Formats: sequence, structure tokens, C-alpha cells
Amino acid sequence: MRSNISFVLSLWTAAACAVSIGEIQGSSYQSPLVGQFVDDVRGVVVAKDKYGLWIVGEPSDDPRVSNGLRVYGVNIGRSVNPGDLISVSGRVAEYRARYRPNDLLLTELERPTNIHVLSSGHAIEPVVLGKDRIPPIAPLSAFDMGIDGWLSVPNNVTLLEAENRTLEPEDYGLDFWESLEGRLVTIEDPTALNFPDMYGSFWVHGGWPVSGKNARGGLSLMLGSDGKPVAHSEAILIGKSIDGTKNPRTMVGMNLSSITGVLAYQFGFYSILPLTAPEVVSVPDDEPQPAPISLSDDPCQLTIGDYNVENMTPRSHHIPKIADHIANYLHSPDIMFVQEISDDSGAADNGVVSANKTLTALVKAIAHASEGVKYEFVNIPPVDNMDGGKPGSNIRVAYLWRPEKVALVPGSPIGNATTSTQVIKDSSGRLSLSLNPGRIEPSSLAWEETRKSLAAAWQTVAGDRFYTINVHFSSKRDSSSAHGDARPPVNGHSDRRALQVNVTANFVNSILALDANASIVAAGDMNEFAETRSVFSAFDGVLYNINEVAGVEPVERYTYVYEQHMQEIDQVFISAGVARKGAEVEHIHVNTWAASLGERASDHDPTIARVRVCDGFNGVFSVTTTPTPPDPLSIYSSCSRWLACTDTLQTSQQLKHVHV
Repeated sequence: MRSNISFVLSLWTAAACAVSIGEIQGSSYQSPLVGQFVDDVRGVVVAKDKYGLWIVGEPSDDPRVSNGLRVYGVNIGRSVNPGDLISVSGRVAEYRARYRPNDLLLTELERPTNIHVLSSGHAIEPVVLGKDRIPPIAPLSAFDMGIDGWLSVPNNVTLLEAENRTLEPEDYGLDFWESLEGRLVTIEDPTALNFPDMYGSFWVHGGWPVSGKNARGGLSLMLGSDGKPVAHSEAILIGKSIDGTKNPRTMVGMNLSSITGVLAYQFGFYSILPLTAPEVVSVPDDEPQPAPISLSDDPCQLTIGDYNVENMTPRSHHIPKIADHIANYLHSPDIMFVQEISDDSGAADNGVVSANKTLTALVKAIAHASEGVKYEFVNIPPVDNMDGGKPGSNIRVAYLWRPEKVALVPGSPIGNATTSTQVIKDSSGRLSLSLNPGRIEPSSLAWEETRKSLAAAWQTVAGDRFYTINVHFSSKRDSSSAHGDARPPVNGHSDRRALQVNVTANFVNSILALDANASIVAAGDMNEFAETRSVFSAFDGVLYNINEVAGVEPVERYTYVYEQHMQEIDQVFISAGVARKGAEVEHIHVNTWAASLGERASDHDPTIARVRVCDGFNGVFSVTTTPTPPDPLSIYSSCSRWLACTDTLQTSQQLKHVHV
């Protein structure tokens, strides 16, 4: 038995006709030898499973060229063991499953024959990521170069494998991982970025530079230094262990023991397949805390909560947890926007569309959790099975409110599933809605198989009026993998969401046309990142992201965790009439910080905001009757505890980018 590396090298190069693994891999995505039968390919077995072997050959001086290779053949591992230097012949192939057409190709040697063990007991030193090779903070692909980077539209313009470009591993994330395909790698001090998926796989980063790292240890989706959304190319998925040991049940920010495994591509992502599963080293100490935002006796100052309560039915086991979150973490806001309220029969597809039992169960649970806070509620039942979501569930948006603080403006009937509400002037000459609450253009093609938005006109106990829009835009179903062939990746139904934003913006403009200073809040599950600016472009100059107004650090803007990203898909937008008076907002991470998937009450975090909705305010600013916000210099000179001043001031049309 010998493990001397010079001996191994001499055996690798012993046969003049041998083809090296580096020659098979090449410097592009696909092998230059694909389809060819090659003899005497030599490498040390670093892992084996029931489908074949992973071997590592003579290293290359070219960082684009991997010296690792998959040898595919059921049961070929019976005659060899890790540490064996073998010679094998076979056909070079590029593999992806027929049922996964968007996957990238995995270079492999198939139909292996002439397998010979040349020697045994060899140890291959892994590539230590972060030291030997450092994952780049970079675009995923050279073809994700639109204004919104990997989130740009149009999607699916280029197929990466069809281009088969020469790798640039220092400049593009997918090129970096492709250049390591088949190699043995190590991640020291990995940090988990998500809960495990249904297969036990989870995302990590190691002790190398990363983008968007938040206080919890996750990676937040945000704009990078180049002004484009970060893609977190420096994160990697950890798959099932090769030896069959079970991966730990991870949570965001969990620290793990070092991971050594093979770099593969499977199920839509570059992944490391650990030789053995890592162990938990530590978990985050901090627990989510109640919002520092509290209720006020001031009738003009309101708290507004937003929560996707995940397919809630009258019998949902998570109602008490949701109620606890609303009562004790959001402090029972004056108004709650809720999404995914199911009908009274849940997933039973029986024609039931009423959700009164569901909402009654929720408000009763809140009253119990809060020791007496009583909410009223309103919703509009959809046409059966016309609003998407689980078949038969008829999920919809709804409002809860505290009647001692606000009320729906009287005088108009509640709307129905198919009739659009309109902005009107009531008998007193003040603005109201023809249906209150009412749906916004429910017959528009923008809402096909999607929850319809619910607009409402409100008044405070002091008589001041304001307007809300509760939304639940189309899901990201049919999206493609960020590590997939389609570049930029398909952002499922982003075109529908852009239309829905446009319909919402048109409705807001119909209010602002009659009252330029109107106080308007649009919030809910928008199923889209604020960084996908093409989708939200209709809001430009119309509504303003409350995070920007309140000065929330970009890395702390998240309500959801998916794959490697902590992300905000639950958005709150406010009109200039609200923004110029200042705002506060907190995202309460009761679910993204949970110890496990089973501990979550919902897959979304709730949000609470505090805003002023009255026309007159003698605090931070005096609101004018003109349709534009005050002069930026006057805003700067009037900064207060409500907002964080910045040195860069822009015009009123750019208010959403100003932390004034």
C-alpha cells in the first residue's frame, strides 16, 4: 500500500494513450470529448454510491479545468474502494434527466469497462473552499446582465449549455462551481442559510466573503454595489450524504462542523454531496422579540399589521400561534391585513366560499391571546375556484380592525366577487368608494387564477379618511432554478405580477387625482422582491417602499426564506401623503428564525408599521395642499426620530429612495 503522491502521478502518466480527466472536462461547460469512447482514464476513487464512482485525477494548472469526474455504472463500485487508483474506459457523456429539461449537464463517464485497480490506500487532499479557491461574489452567469441582473426580464433569453462558453470562474458564480465539478472539496465552519428541504438538503456559506449577510447569519436578497440584485453565487447546496448518514435539521444561522464532499450537479443546483453528514456546532441564541412599535392614543397615528397566515381554515392547528403573534408580537395592530384565509370547509372542493367561520376563529383566538382585544373583520368571498391557491380552499385577503380606533367609511355597500369598486365623492363631498370594501377590477386578465385585491376606505375616530389595498399577487409557480440552463432564470408569472402592480397603481392614481395628499397604504403578499424593479415600475412616483422611508437596513428586510436567500416578498407601500409624515416598520421573524419547519406558524413573517394618516400634522412636516411633497431641503431640516436623515437628497419624485 502506498500513498505517496509522486507515485500516483507516475501511474497517472504511465500510459501514453491515456486520456486525463482534465482533457475530458475541458475548460467549458461541456466536454470537448462528449460522445467519444476513451481508454485508460485514471483517477483515485474518492467516493462511491449505488450509481457509480467519483474519481479525481491529475490536477490541472488551469483553474477552469476540473480534475474530478463521475463514473456512472450501477454496481461498479463493488470491486473498488475509496483510495484506490483505478484505470477505467468508457464513453464521455453529458447527463441530465429527461424530466428536468432546465438542468445543467453533468459530465460523466458512462458504460464503464476495463476497470482495474492499480494501487490502493491513496488520500486525495480536498480543495478547501475559501482558501484554495474562493467563491466569487458575482453574477451567476454572463447572460444575467440586464438592469435587474438574474431577475431581469425578459427571462429565458439564452440557454447556458447551448452557448457552452469558456468558463470564467473568477467572474461568474455558475462558472466557478462548474470548474469544480466532480472534485473533492471542503467547507470549513459552514453556516446554514435555510431549513432543510424535503430531501434533507440545505444551503450554506463558509468562512469566505459573502454578500447581504444579516444579523441572523443568513444572506438577504438586496441590491449589490453594482446596483443589481445580488445572486448569492457564493452559497452552495448541501445534498444527501454519500455514506447514508442523515443531515442535521438546520435553521438559519446554525453553525456546523466542516463538510467534505464531492461537487456535483443534481436536481437543478450545484451541490456538495458530503462523504458523511456534518454535525451541529451551535445555534443562534437570539429569539424573535415583540415589535418595538406600540399602539398610540393619537387617533391620527395608526399601527398596521400584515400577515400571510398560510391556508388558514376554521380548524387550522396554527390559529393559536398566529393569534399569539398578532397579539403579543405585533401588539394587536389597529388594522391587520391578512392573506390566505381559506373558506369554511378548507380544502374540501364542495362549493363553499364563505370564510366567516375561519375569520371568527381567528378573531376569537386573538381576543384570548390578547386578553380581550376584539377585532371586527371583512372579506369578499370569491367565485368558487377562481382565485388560485389550493383547489377548493378559495383563499382570499381580509381585514381585521379595532373599532375603537378606525371604521370603514359608511354609506357604501360591501362589494362582491365580480364588481369593481370606484373612487367617488359621497353626499358630503368627501372621497369614498362605491363599494366599501370592494375589489379592484376583478374581471381584469391581470387577476387570472389569482386572489383579487381588496380596497377599503377608512376613517379614524377623529373623522380623517385614508385608504388601504390588501393584495396577494400571483405565486412564483413555474419559476426555473437560479442554477439552471435558462438565463436569466424564469421568474414564474412575473408578467402577471407586473400587470397586477399596474392595476393597483392605476387605482391609487384614481384616488390621487382627486386628492393628491391622500393617505394610502398598499400591503400584502406580493410574491415578488422589491429588487425586481421591472415588476414594480408602475409604482414609481406613485407609492413608496416603507423600508426606504423608515430607513431599514437593506440586509434586515426579509419576511421569507427560500433556497439560499432571505427575502422580502411581503411588501408595504405608502403614498407620498403618508411618507412625508414619516413611518416606522418592523419585520418580526417569528417564522424565519424558527428552530425547525414544524415550529413555524406560517412560511411568512408578519410585519407591523406605524404611520400617520391625517391630513394635518404639526410634527415633522406641515403638509401642503400641493400635489408634491415639501422641498427636500425643508425635509432635511425637519428630521426627527421618525426618520433617519441622509446626506443625499433627491427630488420629490424620487422620495422612495430617500431616508429623510
